[in-house]
Amino acid sequence: MPKPLLEIERLSIAFDETSIVEDLSLHIQPGETLALVGESGSGKSVSALGMMNLLPPNAHITGHRRLGDTELDSLKHADWTKIHGNRVGFIFQEPMTSLNPLHTIGKQIGETLRLHQGLRGNQARQRMRELLTQVKLPRPDELLDVWPHQLSGGQRQRVMIAMAIANQPDLLVADEPTTALDVTVQQEILALLKELRDAYGMGMLFITHDLNLVRRHADRVCVMYQGKEQETGPVETVFTRPQSAYTQALIDAEPEGRPAPVARVQPLLEAKALAVSFARPRKGLFGRQPPPFEAVKPTDLYITPGETLGIVGESGSGKTTLASALMRLTTSRGEIRLGSERLDQLSGNQLRRQRHRLQMVFQDPYGALSPRMPVFDIISEGLRFHYPKLSKQEVTQRVNQTLREVELPESCAARYPHEFSGGQRQRIAVARAIILEPELLVLDEPTSALDRSVQKQLVTLLRELQHRRQLSYLFISHDLAVIRAMAHRIMVLKEGEVVEQGDCLEVLSNPQHSYTRTLVAAANLAPAS
Repeated sequence: MPKPLLEIERLSIAFDETSIVEDLSLHIQPGETLALVGESGSGKSVSALGMMNLLPPNAHITGHRRLGDTELDSLKHADWTKIHGNRVGFIFQEPMTSLNPLHTIGKQIGETLRLHQGLRGNQARQRMRELLTQVKLPRPDELLDVWPHQLSGGQRQRVMIAMAIANQPDLLVADEPTTALDVTVQQEILALLKELRDAYGMGMLFITHDLNLVRRHADRVCVMYQGKEQETGPVETVFTRPQSAYTQALIDAEPEGRPAPVARVQPLLEAKALAVSFARPRKGLFGRQPPPFEAVKPTDLYITPGETLGIVGESGSGKTTLASALMRLTTSRGEIRLGSERLDQLSGNQLRRQRHRLQMVFQDPYGALSPRMPVFDIISEGLRFHYPKLSKQEVTQRVNQTLREVELPESCAARYPHEFSGGQRQRIAVARAIILEPELLVLDEPTSALDRSVQKQLVTLLRELQHRRQLSYLFISHDLAVIRAMAHRIMVLKEGEVVEQGDCLEVLSNPQHSYTRTLVAAANLAPAS
């Protein structure tokens, strides 16, 4: 057995008096992928950040850490700076919080090339184009000059991957690297990471909740639960002969069932010829203004009371832009009706008064939750705005009830977003939306940060809420298993255009468009239950 690239012994992490990780030991060989799996809040991401000294000052870390011949426990700040982004590359779970909103994509990728390789000017730009092409991003020359907010979540994730592999690191820490990507791009990205790993002898710590990806792309797996290691071993051994009851439960977890049938009545939400376009930057001071980029081409859709319309498509296909336009968060053309109200004709206070009827759970829950507000204030803010006559006691009761509905303890109300895992923050975002009892809920990848067992619970919860309240959903996801369990109808988007739509089960079982067939094949769906 060669000497491990990374060796961790009895790693324990605590914040103040709260223990998060206890006695975690693992190692990664050069050229090996170790998957770290477990439910949201199990300590996966905190463990990875703790290994590489990226936790805040109030984190207390004990144990032994070694990277090759380098003892990590005694390193000073300057030494860590040389390791981060050079010997160790990172792909974080939430790219929008990792990318600087004040700098273009090219400037941010170029910074790591300048710091660690000394590349500048045309040489750096050529290398940046190569990196964006490697991670399957189209039009690399254009993307180098855009800002992070102009990219979809999946495109931002791929930019983070390009930055992580820019200096050909010894170790790549990939924390949910395919969370925001559709199933076809997932396979491309993971195949790319495997190629790079094999070519450079790079080790990989692959953090994910998706067991299908673990089985196809990892060599060994470490299962965590409540901060403790449950079992570690070769992937096939753990999957076929799990020793832990928790591991068995993870393997068995899969979104199942179907939403309750709905009657075809007058639509609650209706859009006609809805379209969104963005101006392209002018090239040069006297250059011609290029035609606008059509993010969403003219689209008609409707959702009836109690119905779920599923939206699927690759990253950058226009799914989130379409949802933002329906919410009047993005400038658009066309007609939008919510019941008898023309939302496209409302503005200011008139539009704000309709917001409680139409709520949204965003793709990036950390970016949507104020880091300066406790969870109680985050969840209750909309309630206090729309219903100012509620007493403090009534508000508290509603917040506690909503927390219980999303499977979080009432004690969470006093804590802040940074104290929670990505999946827990996603549930806080759901709680903030449903506390207003809206008629329509727009869910943008609501399960993307959750492990399968929690996905299953959340899907069941959302269906129960829908049935009880006759709540309508616009459900955006790249996970076709979740879409099948949630949606009555489905629309498939590609490059801003609807290429196929219809009954969910019919489209997934008998897709007519070649792109839909590619999505279904990549998803490898188990038989419907």
